[in-house]
Amino acid sequence: MKAKAIVYTSETGHTADYAHLLAKKTGLPVYSLADAKKALPHDTKIVYLGWLMASRVKDLKKAANLFDIKILCAVGLAPSGFQLDEVRKANNLPAELLVFTLQGGMDRAKLRGVNAFAIKMLIRMLNAKVDKTPEDEGMLDLLNKGGYYVCEENLTPVVQCLRGE
Repeated sequence: MKAKAIVYTSETGHTADYAHLLAKKTGLPVYSLADAKKALPHDTKIVYLGWLMASRVKDLKKAANLFDIKILCAVGLAPSGFQLDEVRKANNLPAELLVFTLQGGMDRAKLRGVNAFAIKMLIRMLNAKVDKTPEDEGMLDLLNKGGYYVCEENLTPVVQCLRGE
């Protein structure tokens, strides 16, 4: 894969942490989307990392209008590798785009506005659910207690793709 840079959008820092870990593993330069707009030529081949809200990747359309996204990494609450079909469908992604989901974490103290409200609603919805699955219980625990799951191991398949393995 011939990406020239890593570009990201981050709300609470988990996606930024993944972007910087990926840069360290690959040697590619890393930019926030705001900085990439100024620093990179239009249509540069990139790896884009964005955070998930209701299976939608934040600022994906903005990044796609500026750059040639070769790999998409969607950072969310669910374990890495989960929700791939939901992310593809919610973002109307072409079949040829390489997509990875990465578990980031939860830091409610960093959430503001509509994002904080959405998490409160998700907690209410999960609490009200009668037949909670183990996944529901795990999600509730993460939402209530917080957690940090960013690690190099989650990036292994992304790094392998970038290296052509």
